[in-house]
Amino acid sequence: MTKFNELNLNPKVLKAIEEAGYETPTPIQEGAIPPALEGRDVLGIAQTGTGKTASFTLPMITLLARGRARARMPRSLVLCPTRELAAQVAENFDTYSKHLKLTKALLIGGVSFKEQEALIDRGVDVLIATPGRLLDHFERGKLLLTGVQIMVVDEADRMLDMGFIPDIERIFSLTPFTRQTLFFSATMASEIERITDTFLSAPARIEVARQATASETIEQGVVMFKGGRRDREASAKRKVLRALIDAEGEKCTNAIIFCNRKTDVDICAKSLKKYGYDAAAIHGDLDQSQRTKTLEGFRDGSLRLLIASDVAARGLDVPSVSHVINFDVPGHPEDYVHRIGRTGRAGREGKAITICSGRDEKALDAIEKLIQKEIPRIENPVKEEPKADTQKPEKKTRSSEGKKSESKKSDRKKDKEPKGRGRRDDGGRTVVGMGDHLPSFIALSFDERRAG
Repeated sequence: MTKFNELNLNPKVLKAIEEAGYETPTPIQEGAIPPALEGRDVLGIAQTGTGKTASFTLPMITLLARGRARARMPRSLVLCPTRELAAQVAENFDTYSKHLKLTKALLIGGVSFKEQEALIDRGVDVLIATPGRLLDHFERGKLLLTGVQIMVVDEADRMLDMGFIPDIERIFSLTPFTRQTLFFSATMASEIERITDTFLSAPARIEVARQATASETIEQGVVMFKGGRRDREASAKRKVLRALIDAEGEKCTNAIIFCNRKTDVDICAKSLKKYGYDAAAIHGDLDQSQRTKTLEGFRDGSLRLLIASDVAARGLDVPSVSHVINFDVPGHPEDYVHRIGRTGRAGREGKAITICSGRDEKALDAIEKLIQKEIPRIENPVKEEPKADTQKPEKKTRSSEGKKSESKKSDRKKDKEPKGRGRRDDGGRTVVGMGDHLPSFIALSFDERRAG
């Protein structure tokens, strides 16, 4: 088995790795580090949670150990789809470069431009950024990319999902043709293959797992949920979620609960807190300081339940997440793999539970087709309430209904008849019609009337 000290890394980097407690590289690290140190382009395909970040940070630090950055001209560039992933990459650089005098800057939204500009002005060896904020600085004239020697694109498939591909292509065009490119993705869509064919030169392709596979250490299950009345479905679904958490008991030390929409993230978090659960929300609309504080609480164990949108599906480096619960079935099958990859990391055991309503069954079928296995069905912990007696009353025949209607009309007519009015017949009775109340004089013949 290969050891880190066999990979020709800088001795000071090896010392930092040892202090971090690592001895053996993961398959993606073992495959990507040697060609990266040789200066070759690398195309890495691996599922989330396999150690991709270290597979590019370790060789980058070794290659950048010599040399010095110039003002506004970073020596290397790492592009990440989300703020959280960018922050995680920055932490990795801090961990592995602590014995070297390398500088870095983190360019993400929600942070003051002036603070970031001050770092760039001094010159940085490593620039870690989200595409939008990077281009903002470039268009302000505060940044030059002509000095980039190494460029990394991390989670390229997520970039595609978030619509960043045009920005990525533009950023590639702003960097030197002679740069070294390290390109990482969990899946390889046709659009991503087009980019790699265009911008990578004879890359070393390292694929350590079948595309879009979930770790074998993750126990998966799905609860088939029947919502009933539409106006009560969301509330009933949250009841199922609480029952699932309770059923796991102490085994659920912490959990990430995924919702498809930001509004549902907030509603779900508020509902759990209302019922006494230790929960907090994280999604793209929250202030960066609040997101950072929430993530830190989840990492250090002071927060048990993290309710998240897909912005947190990748790049959350929390090694010991015991559970992932999909409150909603993800719309894209690949997102299922990325979500549940937050648990069962680094060989640990984990559990992933999905709540599937009737309208989500097609999405569930697509997930099972992608991962090439059926997800076991588990019993709904919320017992369905017995249905109320819905026996239909006996059908009324048309004739009986007609008779009742005629009777009611007759009664109403009698109630409305004025008293003491109308014509009288010979017997002194009030004439109310020509039926049984035919006046006697009308029944007389013509001769009888003449005689009278």
